[in-house]
Amino acid sequence: MRFGVLTSGGDAPGMNATIRAVVRAGIANGDQVFGIYDGYRGLVEGKIVEFSRKDVSEILNKGGTILGTARLPEFKYEQVRALAVKQLIKHDIEALICIGGDGTYTGALRLHEMGIKTIGIPGTIDNDIASTDFTIGFSTALNTACDAIDKLRDTSSSHQRCSIIEVMGRHCGDLALYSGICCGAEYIITNETGLDKDDLLAKLKVNRLAGRKHAIVVISENMTDVYQLAKEVETYSGYECRATVLGYVQRGGAPTPEDRLLAARLGKYSVDLLHEGVTGVAVGVKKNELHYTPIEEALAMKNEPNEELHKLVLKIS
Repeated sequence: MRFGVLTSGGDAPGMNATIRAVVRAGIANGDQVFGIYDGYRGLVEGKIVEFSRKDVSEILNKGGTILGTARLPEFKYEQVRALAVKQLIKHDIEALICIGGDGTYTGALRLHEMGIKTIGIPGTIDNDIASTDFTIGFSTALNTACDAIDKLRDTSSSHQRCSIIEVMGRHCGDLALYSGICCGAEYIITNETGLDKDDLLAKLKVNRLAGRKHAIVVISENMTDVYQLAKEVETYSGYECRATVLGYVQRGGAPTPEDRLLAARLGKYSVDLLHEGVTGVAVGVKKNELHYTPIEEALAMKNEPNEELHKLVLKIS
């Protein structure tokens, strides 16, 4: 076969490991694999280069994506997508493997509807693709968040402060939930739990009156203004309070072994599916087993709260 691979949307650690797996699995099958630079924008502009095994050497442990990524809102228009299809036909490319989040999946679905064979691989730190238990990049971002929270706990304890730490996860609270549990946060606020400010302030005040020297609050992004919240906590609870927004540092860094392994599994699985004639699907893992879901269904699925972990928070916080 002749197929292409691209990365789109926000970068995630493990994308390079996925590119490597796709290219090497394809070449091992006797395929010709083409790297497409700068996502769907690069596809429209014809930034397409055939890759060899050597082209993906020494990228397994690198963060980001060697293919680059660029947003192209205009891709929603059929006439723009037609330019992408024209480029694929020009290069005799039969299929396309697209690595990214829900925006990437939407682009892949639209191309599939236009007759292009596509497969989506979940690459996003937010873990917000409901058709898979874990996305490539989530493990690394979680590791980064935990490392930062542990360090903030040290200084919070020294200064007897409350630290409010905002992590990424605009539409899915997994980063906050998992990192909060792993770091022993006194309070975790996610999109799924919502923000009950009165409850937060009351519990922190109780903690302070009980003599607890510090407190950690982990919150998903876009829930509230964390700097203003810190002022309210300080006024009401008796704790000196500081807010920290971890931001884009969570997207960088060498991927964890878990992300590298997931990238390898899903990359090879995608190539296998192409050879089996399965397209228009998103790959993933469920209970550590490889599986695929039609992209349209994957996009329609909603992220369900992890009830077990939310109950765990109530018991051990």
